[in-house]
Amino acid sequence: MKSERVERILVKMKEQDMPQMIISDPVAIFYITGRWIIPGERLLALILRTDGKHHMVINKLFPQQGDLGVDITYYDDIEDGVEIMTQFLDTDKPVGIDKVWPAHFLLRLQELGGGSKFVNGSPIVDKVRQIKDEEEKELMRISSRINDKVMEELIPFAAKGLPENELNRIVRELYAKYGCEGVSFDPITAYAANAADPHHVTDGTVGKRGDCVILDIGGIKDSYASDMTRTIFLGEVSDRQREIYEIVKEAQRRGIEASKPGNKMKDVDLACRDYITEKGFGEYFTHRTGHSIGIEDHEWGDVSSVNEAIIEVGQCFSIEPGIYLYDEGIGVRIEDLVIITEDGCEVLNDFTKELIVVPFEG
Repeated sequence: MKSERVERILVKMKEQDMPQMIISDPVAIFYITGRWIIPGERLLALILRTDGKHHMVINKLFPQQGDLGVDITYYDDIEDGVEIMTQFLDTDKPVGIDKVWPAHFLLRLQELGGGSKFVNGSPIVDKVRQIKDEEEKELMRISSRINDKVMEELIPFAAKGLPENELNRIVRELYAKYGCEGVSFDPITAYAANAADPHHVTDGTVGKRGDCVILDIGGIKDSYASDMTRTIFLGEVSDRQREIYEIVKEAQRRGIEASKPGNKMKDVDLACRDYITEKGFGEYFTHRTGHSIGIEDHEWGDVSSVNEAIIEVGQCFSIEPGIYLYDEGIGVRIEDLVIITEDGCEVLNDFTKELIVVPFEG
């Protein structure tokens, strides 16, 4: 196990009087052990205890090679994995439960009297994961550098006005070319009115001259996600489109400027939102400004107007304001990832945010 990460979790557990915790989320287990274990419907449990008596319970279908830094007990399909697990718990003490642990396992644990009470333990792990260590920061940089390259290579295909689902396929091929394990989310490649739907599901729409094109893409490299959005224009850009684009770009710049330790997460959102509102488009910015990111594209913690959490060094999140005018066929979003530093933030994406009009080849 990664001792420094485990120690940070144990400190939080002690602060919250949680002597033991069951972690079953494969993402969290990877974060702690550096090993992906995907159990399907079978029980997988990493038990962390403040007394140091950590243990892992795994089905025999998933034998682990090498030392994970924790004792492991294996069970088979005709055994009761939850009952086996209880021998490694203090049944007279509270137990932290993973938010993704299937209910039937929790109900069985309760039937067996596996703890004095059962509480949600995931916020502890989520909060620790929110603050990236140096290894994670470098992995995020590498993943984002690849994203810059993929964006650069994708835009000429968009210039052809290819069907959105064809662009989606090309995005996946480009990530594979750069050694990524896959995409961090289903790529959003959207023309015109489709671009005015913030989470448009890619379809067969083709581009035409004068369209705006939202390209919202991200990949997974060495288990860490990237996420970036750029909006380009095919062949020409109208005064209205240019106006919207420049407002979003300035709003995003203000959000980046507000991303520094000591500020609140809502300060970043409001830096973007207030400017867009001032320009008369507040009702058309219909989503929060960003989300935390790391191993998963969307991790715990958001950049919203109601999040009072104080920004801390090591946090990594997106800043992605947008304006969406469906009736006018205009959607503009600009997104970068930032890592919070001692005196501000490091922007992970280098790809230009200057307005791009590509020669239309459709």
